[in-house]
Amino acid sequence: MWTQQQLNQFDGVLFKKLIALIEKHIEQGLLIPDEKLPAERELAKKLQINRSTVVHALDQLTERGILVRKRGSGTFVNAKKWGLQVYPTINWHLPTNFNKTYSVYQQKTQQRKDQAIAKQQPLCDLANGDLPVSLMPKLTLPEMTSQELVYQEKNSDMLQTGLPSLKSHIANYMQQQFNMSVSQDEILITSGTQQALFLITQGLLKPGDAIGVEAPSYFYSLPLFQAAGVRIYGIKMDHEGIVIDDLQKTHDTFHLKWIFLNPVFQNPTGTVMSERRKQAVLSFCYQACIGIVEDDAYSALYFDSQVNYHPIKKVDNHNQVIYLGSLSKYIGKSIRIGWMVAPTKIIQRLAEIRQHIDSGLSILPQLLAEDYLQHHYQYHQDVLRHQLKIKRDQLIEQLNAHYPSQITYCVPQGGFHLYAHLNVKNNKQFDEFLNIWLAKSILVAKGENFGDSIGNIRLSYGHFLGNLL
Repeated sequence: MWTQQQLNQFDGVLFKKLIALIEKHIEQGLLIPDEKLPAERELAKKLQINRSTVVHALDQLTERGILVRKRGSGTFVNAKKWGLQVYPTINWHLPTNFNKTYSVYQQKTQQRKDQAIAKQQPLCDLANGDLPVSLMPKLTLPEMTSQELVYQEKNSDMLQTGLPSLKSHIANYMQQQFNMSVSQDEILITSGTQQALFLITQGLLKPGDAIGVEAPSYFYSLPLFQAAGVRIYGIKMDHEGIVIDDLQKTHDTFHLKWIFLNPVFQNPTGTVMSERRKQAVLSFCYQACIGIVEDDAYSALYFDSQVNYHPIKKVDNHNQVIYLGSLSKYIGKSIRIGWMVAPTKIIQRLAEIRQHIDSGLSILPQLLAEDYLQHHYQYHQDVLRHQLKIKRDQLIEQLNAHYPSQITYCVPQGGFHLYAHLNVKNNKQFDEFLNIWLAKSILVAKGENFGDSIGNIRLSYGHFLGNLL
């Protein structure tokens, strides 16, 4: 595994060659999370290089968070991505053993999915965080000829920030939902939240910048931050949202540029940030000059109207919050339409970046989103809230009936997800439990996907099929 011939396939000075070799081994799955590297002297001997070169390379990889040094034990591959800094590069080749980048459980779940499709068997895919097909609305395009559609498509390239009519409906939606007045000049239509996040990393961040996210968080699983060379740090949460003391500690240590939050029915925990905590976060970030990116994917899916589902952006008096809205959890992920609300100068800058990259947005999804906001959203969101609440209650009933002492959780008051903790002591017990569910065609998302520890699972009850536990 470690030879001088392998080392010499890379360009650059020796210590950079060794860094590239270790990174490639990790990428290809030849080095797995928590695996111990050979001792420095042993590695130097195998590669026929000086030990000081090995030390220099390992020190750099440790500083970037790729490796972890444990006093008295050795050097290990970091099992987590918190704080990891990678350099932004384009990698056009696939690893030779690509499947090894997936965990054993992920490979098993994919096999179970394939079997269920082939044999037309029921599958309770609680790992799937997307909207079930059965709950999607029926949308229609306006009547127009193909020539008119082509004409609209060509004209849409000239509208860098999106269709004015759709932006008007979004402004109205924000007013109706949250009693927020938003100017159309402050709205950028995006191909969903992921495009918005990509534009933010390209336009407002640079390699090496530190950002904070909730711990655990779905942001942790997104590769786009690592692709941009941005360092991610987790901020502890309690039942009210991120903990201010830990936010301050993280900022003091790493000098955060932005924090990325999902404050209403947070993914994966389902937590709703309290009004008091929203004000505290805004106040701290204003004093510390930290920008806030707010992902609001679920706020209309409250099960109780008393829940504080209003976004942080509503109480933002200093224009320090970039708000990201999306329809993917309401109309399905295939119609990728979202929007960003931010100061006009930021909107214009990010729209120009997108124009250089992909020349704008397609007209079709914008027209479908416009149809939803104009004709369907109020009735359809009522249906969604009702159906998702039923599925949540069915899942809770089954968990309480079959696992009263083995599984603990907080009841989510809306959204898609129930976050649970299994009473297990180690990975072996955890895997044994999940394998039992897997045999029953029940799939879950492990907490480690969101940067959490063993024993935690996310159950997306939108796909719960009833009495299967």
